[in-house]
Amino acid sequence: MTGFDILVVALVGFVILVLLAGIKTVPQGYRYTIERFGRYTRTLEPGLNIITPFIETVGAKMNVMEQVLDVPTQEVITKDNASVSADAVAFYQVLNAAEAAYQVANLQNAILNLTMTNIRSVMGSMDLDELLSNREVINDRLLRVVDEAVRPWGIKVTRVEIKDIQPPTDLVAAMGRQMKAEREKRAQVLEAEGFRNAQILRAEGAKQSAILQAEGQREAAYREAEARERLAEAEAKATKMVSEAIAAGDVQAINYFVAQKYTEAMSTIGSAPNSKIVLMPMEASSLIGSLGGIGAIARDVFGDNGQGKTGGSAKANTTPTRPSSSRSTPVVNPFKPEE
Repeated sequence: MTGFDILVVALVGFVILVLLAGIKTVPQGYRYTIERFGRYTRTLEPGLNIITPFIETVGAKMNVMEQVLDVPTQEVITKDNASVSADAVAFYQVLNAAEAAYQVANLQNAILNLTMTNIRSVMGSMDLDELLSNREVINDRLLRVVDEAVRPWGIKVTRVEIKDIQPPTDLVAAMGRQMKAEREKRAQVLEAEGFRNAQILRAEGAKQSAILQAEGQREAAYREAEARERLAEAEAKATKMVSEAIAAGDVQAINYFVAQKYTEAMSTIGSAPNSKIVLMPMEASSLIGSLGGIGAIARDVFGDNGQGKTGGSAKANTTPTRPSSSRSTPVVNPFKPEE
């Protein structure tokens, strides 16, 4: 091989090296910054790109995917002078590769320190109760403050989440006692309300019972008065009939009425539970006479062969009549004056 051949081969190899040096492949999710003689000129997008060899060089390879930044635990003094431990996690994304590469040095460290500072600032402006109960409010405030601070760097903070808040041990014990006391108080209040409601229901039940009982007594009194009224009407009707019989001089009807009342009175006396001996008064002979009057009425009405006076046969009664005993009392009309 002559010297010319060697020169040609060297020249071809140099051209190939130059071409290879000018071809840059950018992977998906990354952006490359291009510098010409140390000055930023442009940003390469994902894919195959051509640069000027030996004049343009790759400055920074920026990851534009969303990244996670773990914030370590730190001590925070709250507004009411309570010391708590808090840690967090932040999510950010590079929106402008050139600004992220040339506006700040050590991007992750800058975001980390900025997030920790704002955590102390935001949580230090709140009471302990607010910290423990309003974690979403803390996250929103941190996100707004940190995102506004890193915006000139071409960074977008998507989320800032407080992972854990740990109060001191003695404070946790005091909070436990306070919570227990509040729950006991709430239980007592609920128990008192339940007792009050039960008493109200019992009173309502007693009220309804009294109302129904009063209505029942009123109805019973009404029925009893109605029964007494009907009994009085019946007594008045019977008295009227007796008066008419007296006016007509019907001795048999009078004797029947007197005998009925006398029999009812004697039945009442005999059925009394405290009665052991029943003494028959001397007026018993009048009762016997009245019974005789009742028999006479029955004979006049029904006759000997079971037919009445108005609807019976004209056939004469041939049955001999038993003579009355000498010891029986004759039927006397007490309303007729003696001759």
